[in-house]
Amino acid sequence: MQTVVKKWFRDKESGFLDNGNGPDIMVRKADLVNCAFLKVGVTVEFECHADKRGLIAKKVKLSNQKRSQQGIRDNKPYRPGVMT
Repeated sequence: MQTVVKKWFRDKESGFLDNGNGPDIMVRKADLVNCAFLKVGVTVEFECHADKRGLIAKKVKLSNQKRSQQGIRDNKPYRPGVMT
C-alpha cells in the first residue's frame, strides 16, 4: 500500500498514516526500513496488518517519488522565522 504520513511523534517513536475516510494506520519506529523517523506529508509504502487495536503498518519505507517532493505538506512559500 501507499499513503502519506499524517502524524509523527519523535518522543514516542511512532505515528499515524493517512487512511482516507477509514481509521488511521499506526506505525512504529521498529517497523521502519532504512530510516530512523518520518516527516508529516512524506509518501510511504508499507504492508497493512490488523490486530486487536486496529490497523498497523509493517515494513514501512519511503516511496520512490522524487526526493525533492518528500516532506512537502502544502504549497505555501517558505518564510524563515514564521510558523505557519
